Order: sequence, then structure tokens, then C-alpha cells
Amino acid sequence: MKKSFPHPLIILLIFIIISGVSTYFIQSGEYNRELNEETGREVVIAGSFHEVEDKNASINEVLLSIPEGIVMGGEILALILLIGGAFYVIEKTGALQVGIEALIYTFRKQQTLLLFILGYTFALCGATMAMQEEIIAMVPILVLLSKKLHYDIRAMIALSLGACIVGASVSPINPFGALIALKISELDLSNGFWFRMGIALVIINVWIFYHVRQGKLKTDQTLHLDFKPVEITIRNKVILLLMSLAIISMGWGILQYDWSYNQMSALFFVVGMTCGIIGKLGINGTAKAYTEGFGEMIFAGVIVGLARSIFIILENSSVIDPIIQSMFEPLNTLPGGLAAVGMLFTQSIIHIPVPSTSGHAVLTMPLAAPLADLLGLSRFIAVMTYQFGAGYMDILTPTNGGMMAVLAAASVNYKNWVSYIWKSMLLIMLLALISVILGILYYS
Repeated sequence: MKKSFPHPLIILLIFIIISGVSTYFIQSGEYNRELNEETGREVVIAGSFHEVEDKNASINEVLLSIPEGIVMGGEILALILLIGGAFYVIEKTGALQVGIEALIYTFRKQQTLLLFILGYTFALCGATMAMQEEIIAMVPILVLLSKKLHYDIRAMIALSLGACIVGASVSPINPFGALIALKISELDLSNGFWFRMGIALVIINVWIFYHVRQGKLKTDQTLHLDFKPVEITIRNKVILLLMSLAIISMGWGILQYDWSYNQMSALFFVVGMTCGIIGKLGINGTAKAYTEGFGEMIFAGVIVGLARSIFIILENSSVIDPIIQSMFEPLNTLPGGLAAVGMLFTQSIIHIPVPSTSGHAVLTMPLAAPLADLLGLSRFIAVMTYQFGAGYMDILTPTNGGMMAVLAAASVNYKNWVSYIWKSMLLIMLLALISVILGILYYS
């Protein structure tokens, strides 16, 4: 019998088991913490690490972490179901397909331009509001667009989810990454702002150019695409307008009013039901379509919860702090430039058990910033190594529930994703290394 690559559910269960087993080999320990008034978050106190009573995760605790992770991710699960259901309803009205066909016809002679617009739009969303989980529900649109353009779906994911992650990773204004790290490090945003913005623009452009080209290489060059004009009815225009306004309102709400997942979910629930009725599905038909949408998206939501289970096991057993302490301590003995490179890779590894970028900043920056002082480096180098190291890993690590959920919703095997994405990952890691070296020269 032919062996197949493990299902995403099995991959995350393996990581959950590994997390449980690791607690028997890592001595529990903790850093003391204090409230940072500027960020409103508890941060670790450098030099305060100490061992505590060893806590090993029992089989019962490992099993309980599975439902606990799903419950902890309840808001994200609701977001995925309600936004995903809304898009499914819109797709059932026929408006979504007509809209995409009209879009493709409009750009029939400039398909590359359409892909660049897609990539830059998502990169902007990542840079300004760290959009990631919200993309899960948009997967049906990406799949449909990929099919219509005969474009590699993995490249389409790289131009949407990947562009968001890269945008968030290099952005000097990401409120959930860079700004938290800058505040904890007691740094001024304006210091070297345009230097960091220039680096961000270069890396984002390289990422988008690479995947626009890579997607083309996967396209059947002999295939003739027959573009025909599409008539959009007033009904379809109203539905597409409501959908577009909802997406714009979501971004506006996040940036201006700090919307939570629940507020976004409520918005799209109303929009989805309204579009179904406008699209002549009827009240019962809209409800049926919505529940079918739930069925399409439920696994993606569960994946996010399972990824959180890994963190629950490690946190409850007090082994996250020892992992961080053991990763940073050896860097004290290295020369400044080499230590900066070590910090970049250390931050990447730490992000596997700590897949939250904001949580990662709170855990590591109070240690990385004074470490940079000891090494004679600018604290901005500590911030850059955190941003690049932690951010880029979101594209690859299975502990990132958002990424795994997008792959599951798009029916992309994790092995196939890794086989496609690894070259571009190496490319942007190389650019990160060059950026860190340039940063050392600039801030010296």
C-alpha cells in the first residue's frame, strides 16, 4: 500500500504528543514578570529566571489540552464559521463567480498586474493589522480565482496568506509585532524609520515578484484561456458591493476601533444572511447554505484550536521559559555580529512552541534588548531579529493554526506546501540576514 503524508490532524496530534513528552525532559522554570504600563502586558524581568517544582504533563492533561485548545480558540472558531459561512452563501448566489469572472475579464491582458494588486493588498493588510486568521474564510475566493486563472493554488496562498505574514514580519508599524517590541525595548518608532521601511519594501517586493513568477511556471503554458465578457446583474452588484463594504469595514474596525473577532463575526453574519435573501435563496435556503458553509469550514477552525493545545501543554508545565532561557544564554559568549545572526535563528526556533507574535514579543524582547546592550549592538537589531525570525516562521511551522487552517480549507497537503515554499523561505531568510548586517552598520 502506498504511504501518504500525514493528514494535518495527525501532524498536530504528533506535535501535541511531542510537547507532552518534552515536559519529562525539560526542568520546569520561570521568569519573574511585571506589568509594562505602555503595552498593558506582563513582560519577563531579565536575569530573574529560576527553576520551580518540576511539572510533567500527564496523559490526562495532554488529552484535555485538545478540547481546551479548541475552547481557547472559540472566538477564532466563530470567526471562521461565520465569515466562511457568509462567503459560502455569497458563492451560492452566483455573485462571487460572476464577480471573479468579470475581474479576470477586466484584467484579461494584464493578469500579472491583477496578481501584483492581490499580493500588495494582502501585504498592506499584514503590515497594518497583521491579518492572518481572517484569510481562512476567504479561501473559497482564492481557490476560485486560482482555477479561473489556471494558477497554482500554492502560489495564490503565498500571494495572500504569505504576503500578509511577510508584510507583518517586516513592517515597522505592525501594532501586534513591531510596535510592541519597540515599546518593550524602550525605542522610538521614528529612529531609523525610513531605513526599516526601505528594507520592508524590498523584501515584500521580492516575495511578490517571486511568487507571481513561480505561479506562472506551474501554469500550463499551452492552455488557451477563453475570456468572455460577463454580465453582472444589479442583484449581483448589490451582493458584491455588500461583500466589499464588509471587508473594508472589517479593516477599518480593526484599525480605528480595535475590533475583536466577535465584532467581525457579527458583521459578516448579517452580511451573509442579507446577501442570501437578496440573491433569491430565500430565508430557509440562506440558512441551509450557511450551515453547509459551516461544514466546509469546521475542520479549519478545529485546526486552529489544536495548534493552541501545544502551547497549553508547554505553558502549564512551565517549560516555555526554560526553552527561551536555554536559547538565549549561549549568545552571550559570541561576537556582536555573529550573536545577531544567532538571535535571528534563535527567535525562529522559539516561535515554534510560541506561535503568537505578540506573545513571542512579550516573552523574548525583555531578554533580547538587554542582551543587545551587552553585545554592543543597538536594541533595534534585537527588534529586527525578533520580527524576521518570529514572523517568517509563521509561513512554515505547523504550530501556526492559521496557516494550517488555510492549507486545510484549500485542500493543500502540508508536504506539498513545504516543497513549494522552502526556496522562497530561504530567499527571504537570506534577505533578513543581509538586513540585520546592514542594520548593525546603520545603527552603529
